[in-house]
Amino acid sequence: MIYILILAILSISLVLYMVKEAFENNVLYHELQMDEEGEKLVLFFISDVHVRKVNEQMIRSITKKVDAVIIGGDFADKRTPIDRIYANINLLKLLGPVYFVWGNNDREVGEERLRSIFNETGVQVIEDDAVLLNSQNKIWLSAVDFTAKTNTNFDKIFDKVEEGAVNIFISHNPQIFPTILRNYKVDFLMGGHLHGGQIRFGPFGVHPPGSFSIIEGVPILISNGYGTTLLPLRLGAKPQCHIIDVKFSLK
Repeated sequence: MIYILILAILSISLVLYMVKEAFENNVLYHELQMDEEGEKLVLFFISDVHVRKVNEQMIRSITKKVDAVIIGGDFADKRTPIDRIYANINLLKLLGPVYFVWGNNDREVGEERLRSIFNETGVQVIEDDAVLLNSQNKIWLSAVDFTAKTNTNFDKIFDKVEEGAVNIFISHNPQIFPTILRNYKVDFLMGGHLHGGQIRFGPFGVHPPGSFSIIEGVPILISNGYGTTLLPLRLGAKPQCHIIDVKFSLK
């Protein structure tokens, strides 16, 4: 009987810890050094919010001037109340202009409805396209819709970016990054989707943990994401959002 009681206490303690970890607010800071000339650029990246409320205290604690807030997909899903979508957008807008890239769950809200919300709140959607973020520094944000498969015209996306410009590429699903690296010139890659495995036991998880790495000379950010899918539980894959300081060579 005592062993059953101990096991029950340990199980409850573990679940409570996993809930606590799932609702942490962790802002990770990264620095990028670009060889191109230009002014400093600050990006805020958040993905996989799902049904979670963006924490107001976390947002207000960020004192850096942010040039672009990038939502890397799965901002909402079928569980997300509409008023929470509005509230989360309004908090993110406190940091700077907001750009959105489709994930695999966002359309569960209803694509037309979500587009209407973005249009109403001034969020710019980037889908199979590239947009000029900063004309002075020639910095482009390019992104692919999560629904895009082999029929995506990647050439069309990348041909839009001026030669010699900085190209920051976002895909909700980072599993396409090897293809992008093999075939196109990019300066920085950002993605989410995998939640870092969400529940990990040491080195073991259904997906690798989030990371900031350099592959073939290109910085790659893969986030654990901010929210959760299915149950609000995390273990060994803490929620994340990111501040990226992009520094350029002096003119």
